[in-house]
Amino acid sequence: MAKKEFVTKNMAIADIVEKYPVCIEIMLRYGLHCVGCHVAADESLEQGAKGHGMDDEQIEEMLDDMNEKILSEQEENYNEFSTNGDEEE
Repeated sequence: MAKKEFVTKNMAIADIVEKYPVCIEIMLRYGLHCVGCHVAADESLEQGAKGHGMDDEQIEEMLDDMNEKILSEQEENYNEFSTNGDEEE
């Protein structure tokens, strides 16, 4: 089974930040500080990462971390919703 990819290396940094703000912390941790930069709207995650000296392996690690975080957040929200729904009456 293929893993779920919410974020890809071809996505614009600004789109990632807008759609998945939980990824900001991860990008910052990897040294990708251009989350609010004016170039972020046109620059892909891969372009930004390579511009900050990351190699392909580091980019893949960052992508894995971001996608795992998004999936974890979604599962957490789903479980919270499911649990709250059971508490009626």
